[in-house]
Amino acid sequence: MAVKRKVVALGGAGGIGRALVARLLAQGDEVCVIDLPASLERHKPPCAAIPVDLHDEASVLAAASSLKALWGGMDCFVNLAGYNGLTVPLAETETSYFDDVLSGNLRGTFLAAKAFLPLLDGPAPAVVHVTSGLGSYIRPNFGSYAAAKAGVIALTKTLALEWAPRVRVNAVGPGAVDTAFLRGGTGRSDETANGGADFGPYIASIPLKRLAEPADVVGPILFLLGPDAAYMTGQVLWINGGAYMP
Repeated sequence: MAVKRKVVALGGAGGIGRALVARLLAQGDEVCVIDLPASLERHKPPCAAIPVDLHDEASVLAAASSLKALWGGMDCFVNLAGYNGLTVPLAETETSYFDDVLSGNLRGTFLAAKAFLPLLDGPAPAVVHVTSGLGSYIRPNFGSYAAAKAGVIALTKTLALEWAPRVRVNAVGPGAVDTAFLRGGTGRSDETANGGADFGPYIASIPLKRLAEPADVVGPILFLLGPDAAYMTGQVLWINGGAYMP
């Protein structure tokens, strides 16, 4: 029988996060979702929840303090937080937008790692970051987000070295996933809106001929958290239907 774990899902109110939380709870794990107040209000988690703003270091530290008061420590930490609202060439990108995306995606990952990784105290602690295929498979018009997610990959590998051998730190790098993220992110956009994007050409370029669904990403995350990945650290699993094969 699997040992019950305490798992934190940062960004767990998003589309992939909700699917992950459901799987974790179904297999008997205890879960705490940490996310934007608006996201927690829109999608009330069926478990413990703590609000956070990753742009604000004080908010991140307060969330870590709340988690420590709630649980004392944790076994696993999954960082699903991230967003990108615009698709424009770098030459047309406002500096304020570039700074915002780097802050929310990359600086937020740094702040979260500093605040939460010291609370890992289980027998086999594991961390999984959700980066993006765009962090390695560079495409036009995603420069701010790609730079941020490339940085998350670098942070993942650095943390894997610095926290070894006690903590394993890995990442998953999805392609486009059919969630509210494609319309600006949970808590930051109208999740019911079409978004106006035509994914036909993108889907045609994917060997498996479809967009990813949240479950396609949840499985690899659970694998990296579990004992079957006990000899993996500093790795990125690419989840893109074969569109990118490094």
